[in-house]
Amino acid sequence: MLNKQIYARSVAMDYATTNDIQEIVEADRKNVWHHLSQHKQFESKVDPRIIVEGKGMRVWDQHGKEHLDGVSGGVWTVNVGYGRVRIADAVRDQLVKMNYFAGSAGSIPGSIFSEMLLDKMPGLSRVYYSNSGSEANEKVYKMVRQISHKHHNGKKFKIIYRERDYHGTTITNLAAGGQQERNAQYGPYTPGFVEIPHCLEYHNQYGEGDYTKQSLDAIEAVILREGANTIGAMVLEPVTAGGGVITPPQGYWEGIQSLCKKYEILLHIDEVVCGLGRTGTWFGYQQYGIKPDFVTMAKGVASGYAAISCTVTTEAIFDMFKDADDHMSYFRDISTFGGCTAGPAAAIENMKIIEEENLLANTTSMGEYLMGKLEELKDKHKCVGQARGKGLFCGLELVSDRISHAPADEKMVQAVVGNCMAQGIIIGATNRSIPGFNNTLCLSPALISTKDDLDQITSAMDKAMTDVFG
Repeated sequence: MLNKQIYARSVAMDYATTNDIQEIVEADRKNVWHHLSQHKQFESKVDPRIIVEGKGMRVWDQHGKEHLDGVSGGVWTVNVGYGRVRIADAVRDQLVKMNYFAGSAGSIPGSIFSEMLLDKMPGLSRVYYSNSGSEANEKVYKMVRQISHKHHNGKKFKIIYRERDYHGTTITNLAAGGQQERNAQYGPYTPGFVEIPHCLEYHNQYGEGDYTKQSLDAIEAVILREGANTIGAMVLEPVTAGGGVITPPQGYWEGIQSLCKKYEILLHIDEVVCGLGRTGTWFGYQQYGIKPDFVTMAKGVASGYAAISCTVTTEAIFDMFKDADDHMSYFRDISTFGGCTAGPAAAIENMKIIEEENLLANTTSMGEYLMGKLEELKDKHKCVGQARGKGLFCGLELVSDRISHAPADEKMVQAVVGNCMAQGIIIGATNRSIPGFNNTLCLSPALISTKDDLDQITSAMDKAMTDVFG
C-alpha cells in the first residue's frame, strides 16, 4: 500500500524536485506494464522513469531532472506544450456540467468543435468522434467495407496501404501497416489489405529514372494486378512518421490523386501525427493540394489533454449511409468513449491557442530554422545521410556509409538518443519499424518552439553524435 502522504504529494506535484518518491517508483515497477518497453531491465538496478510534471517545452522526472522535450510527449502529441491551464479548466468545467453520453446523441462541445474543425477543412463536412487514432482509422475501413457491400456488390473491399506507413496498433491496423517489425508475431491479420512501395527516394528501389513516375507506375501496377474493381480505398500518411519521417517527392501527391480518380478509389489521409498544425498547415494534406474522401486525426487534436480522435468525411460519403428503406444502411458502429465531452472541450481550447498564438506561422518559421540546423549537423557529421521533414516534424537519417546510404547500426542510433537524454534533451528514433532501417532520429517539438529550444536540441544531438560516432 502506498504511503498516503507520498501519494498526496504526488498528486500535488510538489515533490518534483524535493522529495524521494521511491515508493511510487517501486509501485510502478511492480504493477505497470509500460508501452514499447522491455521490462527485463527493471528487474535489476534500472528504475522505470516517472514523468511527474510538465511546463511549456519541459518535463521533470522523479529525480527532479529537467528535460527539454523534442518529441512532444514521446509520440508527437503535445502540440501546444505542457501546463495549459485554460485547457484543463475547460475540461473540468465541462465534466462537472455534462461528462458523458453515448455518441448516439450530441453534446455542446462536440457540436462546437465539429464546426470549428470543418471550417479548417474545405470540402469535408462530417465528423465521427472516437478516442484514438487506431479507432479513427478502423472506422474508415468499416465505412469502405460497408460501401462495398451496399454499392459494389461486396467486390470493392480491398484497401491499399504503403510500405513504411503506420496506421495504428489493432490487428486490422497492423494489416494496413507497412512496418514489418511492428507487425511481427501478431498475425494472422485481417485480409483484404494490399501493400504498395514506399516513396523514400533516398533509398531508391527502382534505379535510374524519374523517381516520382516510377513510384506512381509501381502503384498503378498493383492496382491493375489486384483489379481496380476490387479496390475500395487507399490509406496514406501525408508525411510518413514512424517509418522514417518521409516527405514525398515532387509531384507524388498529384499522381496519387489522379490514380484514385482514374480508378474510382476513395482516398483516406491519416493525419494522426500531422494533423492540427504539425507541418505548418492545419493538416499535412493541405501542404500538397490533396482532396481526400476521409481524414483521420487524434494526437494533436487536444494535445494529449484528453482522449479524442476524429474521422472526417465528405458529404458524398455520408450520403451513402442514408437509405430509409434499408434497415442495415446506416453506419452500425459506436465508440463508447467517443461520447466523452472532455475530448472536444479540450480540442476547442487547443485550436483557439493555435490560432491566438499564431502557432501555424511559428511552426513554419521554426521548421525552416530547424531544418537549417539539421543540415549543419549533416555537414559536420559523416554519420548523417539525410535531413528531411516538414514544419516541426523532422528526421535525421544516420548511415554507416554516405555513398551507399547503408544505415547506421541501430544500437548506435539508440545510443545517440540515450546520450541526448542524459544531457536532458528528449529526442526519438525509428523503433521496431523496418528491419535494418531503424536508423532515423525523429524530432517533433511543440509548436511553441523557439530558436533557443531548437538550438539546445540540435546542440545535444551534435555532442551525442560526436560521442557515439566520433
